Parts: sequence; C-alpha cells; structure tokens
Amino acid sequence: MAGFSPVEWRLRTRTLSTGDHTLIMGIVNVTPDSFSDGGAFVGDAAGPADHAAALAHGLRLVADGADVVDVGGESTRPGAADVPLDVELQRVIPVVAELAARNVVVSVDTSKPEVARAALEAGAEAVNDVTALADPAMVEVCATAGAGVVLMHMQGTPRSMQAAPRYGDVVEEVTGYLLGRAAAVAAGGVAAERICIDPGIGFGKALDHNLALLGSLDRLVAAGHPVALGASRKSFLGAILERSGRRVDAADRDPATGATTALAVAAGVAVIRVHDVASTLQVVRIADAIVRATSGSQHD
Repeated sequence: MAGFSPVEWRLRTRTLSTGDHTLIMGIVNVTPDSFSDGGAFVGDAAGPADHAAALAHGLRLVADGADVVDVGGESTRPGAADVPLDVELQRVIPVVAELAARNVVVSVDTSKPEVARAALEAGAEAVNDVTALADPAMVEVCATAGAGVVLMHMQGTPRSMQAAPRYGDVVEEVTGYLLGRAAAVAAGGVAAERICIDPGIGFGKALDHNLALLGSLDRLVAAGHPVALGASRKSFLGAILERSGRRVDAADRDPATGATTALAVAAGVAVIRVHDVASTLQVVRIADAIVRATSGSQHD
C-alpha cells in the first residue's frame, strides 16, 4: 500500500485536491450506444427531453458525491462507430452549459477540438480525451482555455482496439506513452499541473494487460501526474466473474468495480471515473480512511 500524499489537479478556473478525499468523476453518457447505459439519457437525436434527462442524471451524480461530472456524446466502446461533429455538439453542449450554470465541475469526454472548444466556452473545466490530445488542434484549444486535461492510453481505435492487443511490457509501454504525451502536451502550452493521466483500462488491452496495469498503479502514480482510473462496469470484470461461473451484466458490475476502486485508492490514484457514484463514495471514503490512517495522515 502506497503512503498517502495529496495531489492537486488544476482546471480551467479552479483546483481540485485529494487532500480531503480521493476524487470521484461521475459519467453522463449522452449517447444511444454506450456499453452500460446507452440510450438512458439520449435518443438518436438529442432533443430537449433527452437533455433534461442527462441534466437530471448529472445533478443526481453530484448529489451522490461526484466531484466532477464527465459528459460525453460519442461512445468509445469496442467497435463503436464515429459520431458526426454536429451530432456530438448537439448532444453535449446543452448539457455541459446547464450543469456548469449550476456550478457543477464539468469535464467533456471528446477527442474533437471543436467539441472541446464549445464545451469549454459553455463552462466545462476539463477535457477528457481518449486519444491523449493526439490532434495538435486539441492541444491548442486546451492551452488557450487553460483547461485541465485527462490523457488516456489507447492502443488502436475504438473500432479496432480489441481485435488483437499486444504488448511486450504493458506497464512500461503504457507509462512511457503517457509520460511522452504529457511532455508533448506541456510543450504545446498546457501547464504540467493541469495534466492528469489515465492508463485506459479496456482500451486496446486483453484481460491480462488490464490486470497488470491495475496491479501496478503505484508505478504510474509515482510518475508524478495525478492519475485517473476508469474501470467501471467494464467487460474484463465480467470475464473474471465468468471464470468462476458467475455471468454478470454490465449494469450489475458495481460491486466488482468497487474492488478496483479500493485498490486504486490504496495505490494513490487521484480520480475514480464511475457510473454509480453513490456506491463508489462508500468504497472511496473507507479506503481513504484506511490509507490515511496507515500513513499517519488521517483527516477527520
């Protein structure tokens, strides 16, 4: 178990800290095809009723204890199709604007610079990009706005990433990639203290790769940037449970997700990205108390 050391993540207009607790990022998928809750908060064409449902869900996540609400309009599940720019904008921006107007800390889950720019102008604080700001225009948008960023590792693209993922040393390769991207993004004008890194569990990784990364989160934390983890309800959890004769659908994997959350907190991960904030809050608070008591940094 890693000793507790608080970290800060600077966003566009505020700074989040793990000094009091590990941060929870709640997920709002404004998409019809996400793997867990696709269609729950949007139809094929995002209209006012769909936006209202997404807004209500985002506010519920905050009430349940989310520190950040992550709004995305394009599914990145394996095999997902690309979403046209105008559709993603229509899905995402009204929800971001309504949440931000209620003083919710919002991140936008996108790899499109145009969506990121519009979301930041609408009040978003951070950009969560599964391509790690691979598009130079995305770096420019985030640097100009002073946004916080989450750089995620992904081998391949959502269409192809699970076809045949291969690594020599997955921990070494993912860590090296993320630190390389962090350096490049910083060189492009995004301040280092605004950069959070994410190993991309389930994004171009087989089961053994995911397990190796989860078992080595402390190495990624030691690299110096705040670390985010998104393992919520993912298929590798179902695969593990199926090995023991338990078939568990995505929506019922929150207890399994809790196991990854507790281990992540023990390793020093700063941000836990999840669908079910209420149950995660209990896991995080208990894990925080244990880690901080063990390191002599217990907060009342």
